[in-house]
This record gives sequence, structure tokens and C-alpha cells, in this order.
Amino acid sequence: MAQGSFLPYGRQSIDEDDIAAVAEVLRGDFLTTGPTVEAFEKALAEKVGARYAVSCNSGTAALHICAMALGLGPGDAVVVPSLTFLATANAARYVGAEVLFCDVDPETGLITADAVQEALSRAGSLTPKAIFPVHLNGQPAPLAELQRFGLAVVEDSCHAIGTLYDGDLPVGSCRHSVASCFSFHPVKTIAMGEGGAVTLNDPVMAERLRLARSHGIIRDQFLIPEQALDRQGKNNPWYYEMPSPGYNYRASDINCALGLSQLRKLDGFVAKRAELVAAYDRALEGLSPHVRPIGRVAQSRPGWHLYVVKMDFAALGLERAEVMARLRAFGVGSQVHYLPVHRQPYYRDRYGALTLSGADQYYDACLSLPLFPAMTEGNVAKVVDAIRGVVISS
Repeated sequence: MAQGSFLPYGRQSIDEDDIAAVAEVLRGDFLTTGPTVEAFEKALAEKVGARYAVSCNSGTAALHICAMALGLGPGDAVVVPSLTFLATANAARYVGAEVLFCDVDPETGLITADAVQEALSRAGSLTPKAIFPVHLNGQPAPLAELQRFGLAVVEDSCHAIGTLYDGDLPVGSCRHSVASCFSFHPVKTIAMGEGGAVTLNDPVMAERLRLARSHGIIRDQFLIPEQALDRQGKNNPWYYEMPSPGYNYRASDINCALGLSQLRKLDGFVAKRAELVAAYDRALEGLSPHVRPIGRVAQSRPGWHLYVVKMDFAALGLERAEVMARLRAFGVGSQVHYLPVHRQPYYRDRYGALTLSGADQYYDACLSLPLFPAMTEGNVAKVVDAIRGVVISS
């Protein structure tokens, strides 16, 4: 990437082989519900070390169909870290369950067992059924610690394809969870345009997910045989049933062709992102304590989705929006991940004002800087020089 071009906080990395993979599907017989979907699912499951992968059209859909497959509903509660995108909490509400927002470590933004315990103390008459931990920025949540609560753990892994935790366990292998949900939006480490997937090891839940993503339709083991069968007892070829409603959450062969091509490059993408993160860490050393990297998780190799710094805006005498505007003037994009979800109007009205100091502290100081594989260390230097210019001028 040219040194003088504008650097967004994230973007896809598409090569000619990705374009060729999509073009091959466009020239074939199946644009959707075809063999490329199955090939992508098989490759993804093998990559993360899970038995099954069920593709869908977004990370949000992945979370939603997991909530459906677990049978969550009214009267149930799901523990969700407040420092996340809206979809993690919304997935519980889509099925009528309530959200117990929990706090996070103010340095990493990640859920903690102590915070889960505190959230559970607020359950009241609700029945806690699940925890949806978030691997924020690509760093792993403490999955093994969360198992002690005896609740279903569904990983929000939308930032974390390629992450290893507890030494060498891939996120998505589901050693400490019932399912792991991925997003393949263009700013993520691999892109499908729009797309997502769930990886898991339980065949029964996998089938529930497949039903939920495709209208709830079944084509065998029918409930009304007098409608389903002809005089010889064979299935009528046009017939299907819907025992309960599902959604049209399928991923197309076009999306999966791009995802399959990108998946082959995952290791390279993760390695390049790690190199850029290391370059940022080195370059920012002279700007501490006013600008510094977020805290790091031990015994992990993050598949970094975002590079986030903590900035002491008060000490700099600058508002965050002003810093972002000045960086943009230098050709550097930035973003904020995230406003704590418990502060959103819908959830504030539903559950009242909560005090989650760790989430608030993280949010008050965080800023996401450009990170994507097409960047060079020269681009990193440009970003840090721009930050230095903002800091010195303040």
C-alpha cells in the first residue's frame, strides 16, 4: 500500500485467486445451496479442529441460530459482556431471552469469571442458561474458567478466526464451549462479502442450526405421512414440512467460494497482522503513558482483528472526536469498538442504568487504529507519526 494513501481502520485483502474462485462459481450450475457451501464448511471445520461447521449469511445470524438451537426463550437469561457489538446481546432478545450484562477487564475488554458471577447475582427470577463470551479484538476470553458456571458457552468469535488460546487450542475447536460463531465481513481477517459460520462438535445441535438457517424445513422423517407419501409409501418429490419456523440465513456458493479461497490464506493473514501489531507496539513505546496498547492475554496467539490503543484524552486535553478528526487530516482512519451495549437506549430502558466500571473505563480510552494485511511497516510508522503529531500539538 502506498505510503501517502488513506489508511482505513480495516479492509479486505482480495487477490486474483479470490476473484477467479468466485468467477468459477458464476460459470457453474449452482449459485447457492450447492457444493461450494459444503466444501467451505468442511474446510473451516478442519481448520479450527471442530467436527462440524454450519455456514450462514452473517455473524449475527450465527449467534441467533445458536440461541434458537439451545432452545433459549422467555424466562431464560444469557450473560453477555457489555463491551461488544450489538449482535451478541440482540441474539438473546431475538428469541425472547433476557440479557445479563457483565463487566469486563478494563485493560483487555474481555469477560472475566468474577464479572460473570456478579451478573448472575442479578438474575432474580430469571433462569440463567448461557454465557456468550466475546474474543474481543482477536484476544481469547477465558473459556476454561467459564465452564465452572455449568451454563452453555457460545463463543462470539467474530474477531478471532486464527486465534490460539491456552497455548495451542484453536478458537472454534469448541473444547470449552458448545459452539463458536464467526463473522466474515470485509473488515474481518477473512472475507466472504457478508457471511458467517458456527463451528461445533454436537451432531444434534448442528442439525438444529441447519434447520434454523433454512426456514425450519425438513425433507424426511415427516410428521404428517398422509401428506408426505404416495400410495407406495414413498416420499412425494415436491414435499417438505416445517415443524417450527426458521429463517433464510443461508450463505450462497458465491460467498462460500470467496470464503474458501480466503481460508487458504488465513495463516498468512494472521502472521502479517501479528507483524504489524509488533511494529505498532515498538513504535508506540515513546508515547506511553498517554498512548499505549491494550493489555495482552498470556498463553495465547491472537488472530488480531483490531489494533486498539488506550489514550488518556483528558491528559492530552483533547476529546476523542477531535483526535479522530486530526488523524483523518493526516490520512489515518480510526474507529471506536465499542460503546458498551448496556448504555444503548433499548437496553437502558429495559434494564435500567447499570454501572459496569471496567467496560466504561475501556470505552473511555479506546481507539482502533488501521490494521489489515496490505499495510506495511511504513504505514504503521505513518500512523504513529500522525498520533505523535496530535499528541505534541495538544
